[in-house]
Amino acid sequence: MTSHDAVQKVRRVIRQKKVGHTGTLDPDATGLLVLTLGKATRLTRFFIQAPKVYEGTVRFGTSTDTYDASGDVTAERPTDGLSEDAVRAAMAELEGTYEQIPPPYCAKKINGVKYYELARRGEEVPLEPKEVTVYGFELVDALADGQITFRMSCSSGTYARSLAHELGEKLGTGAHLSSLRRLQVGGFSVQNAVTVQELARRLETGEPVEPAWIPFDAVPLPFAEVVTDAQQERRLLHGQSVLLRDLAGEEGDWVKLLNRRNEFIAVGSVVERIGAGGVGLVQPKIVFT
Repeated sequence: MTSHDAVQKVRRVIRQKKVGHTGTLDPDATGLLVLTLGKATRLTRFFIQAPKVYEGTVRFGTSTDTYDASGDVTAERPTDGLSEDAVRAAMAELEGTYEQIPPPYCAKKINGVKYYELARRGEEVPLEPKEVTVYGFELVDALADGQITFRMSCSSGTYARSLAHELGEKLGTGAHLSSLRRLQVGGFSVQNAVTVQELARRLETGEPVEPAWIPFDAVPLPFAEVVTDAQQERRLLHGQSVLLRDLAGEEGDWVKLLNRRNEFIAVGSVVERIGAGGVGLVQPKIVFT
């Protein structure tokens, strides 16, 4: 099931046309897919950029053209002498911020054409690196039978397949990603998620869907929130800027705006800081009426 398939299935289950997802999962990957529903689809962009946590396995000795288990084998090399210490050291070298080259078989586009479409046609795929950050890349299980289990926390847009490929090249054995599961997207955890089938069953029986289902007013955005008074609320709902106190952050930062009843009414941007007392001018960018 692709991410698009999941969206289509949920649309039918909840009878809701407006459903979006916050970051594609490869068809071979499993785990968490955060969906936005109804008016929350207007918030999708804020979750796409959230950091991710994955768990998966890397198999050494075999390289593939897709950098994962679904591709054709391009090289096989011996793994004799490969040590766990060497694997740990190479993994540590892949932590940090650097330019990563995406795998040739991916959904990244150039001139409207996806990389994997070019690759399947036998055309040259441009090697355009992208800055990514790997916050942590560590072993979960010991090296055994030429394979490791790892956990990785990373910025949005980081390719675990490329990381597996790079790890194999560093060790001189070659490698590919043999499995991958997404555990976390920002503040959302797979432990609180439900399958599409379970969602349908709970809705049919009237069982609660929480904590998988998060009410709109409680959506955890990755920036600070501020409660407004009645006058400020009116101005915001008419698209007008407001002067707010107790603002965290700097000019250009996003702010989640609530009314006195703690209802989510808008997302704004700090356009000007005034003085040193946490006062700033906020312009509403997305208004919910």
